Amino acid sequence: MKNNLPKVKKKRLGAYPSISVVFSITLALFMIGALGMLAIHSKKLTSLIQENIEMQVYLKKNISEAQRIKLRKILEGYDFVAKDDDHQAKIEFIPKEEAAKVFIAETGEDFVKFLGENPLRDVFVIHIDDKHQTEAEMAKIADTMGKLSGVFEVEYVENLVQTINKNVAKISLVLGGFALILIVAVIVLINNTIKLALFSQRFLIRSMQLVGATSSFIRKPFLIRSVFHGILGALIASSLLFMLAEYAYSKVDELMLLKDNNLMLVLVGILILMGIIIGFFSSLRSVNKYLKLSLDELY
Repeated sequence: MKNNLPKVKKKRLGAYPSISVVFSITLALFMIGALGMLAIHSKKLTSLIQENIEMQVYLKKNISEAQRIKLRKILEGYDFVAKDDDHQAKIEFIPKEEAAKVFIAETGEDFVKFLGENPLRDVFVIHIDDKHQTEAEMAKIADTMGKLSGVFEVEYVENLVQTINKNVAKISLVLGGFALILIVAVIVLINNTIKLALFSQRFLIRSMQLVGATSSFIRKPFLIRSVFHGILGALIASSLLFMLAEYAYSKVDELMLLKDNNLMLVLVGILILMGIIIGFFSSLRSVNKYLKLSLDELY
């Protein structure tokens, strides 16, 4: 009698569950990568805010053109003045006439005609380097520039600097705590996954021992496979993160300001390194365990 029952594909005894291992590594590294992306965007946002921290140096009304040029050169020489990509001091000069035009355009009121003169002053707008953006440093900088010849007054938003520094400290603390918890969870998850995967290989390891294979010879293929799976999982996780980021950028245009390809590449490198290291040492630990077990303990 012909058997019409469908054939069921049997899983080979001792087969290594590569798909499950790669999936677990990918999931674990994706979580780490997502936190890393959040940290990158937070850092970029903080940098953008800090780049806009500035001081207004108002000049005396009777200052000459030569004095103004000399004063600018002095200001450009200070190390607390931020530099642009061309290493030029980020100092902008706004003459009082231009300031008056902007004010009139914004308010619609011509105060010059009303007062009979322009009461505004020429001003240097100076961007402060982020290394000097502490409350004490900013106060010291303002005092230093206020004593320069030709300077009438120095102004900056004190509360903004204080608030930014406090928020940066809080964000760093929170992200650091989450990162520590996630890293521990990732190590445990990948370690347990590889440990379970190698459990199915314990009899293969024993068979190799019985035919005279050395411990290093037995370890080598398992370690190479774990490193390969770590790299593959990291690349898949990185690809998913890039697709997620690009989707977010396409939906929210403002997020493009926080994009930093260099830091994203660094993040990919970290994920690959984590996948290799955790996979390698988890496999090494598990293989060594089964190499030491007796035949009775294998069951």
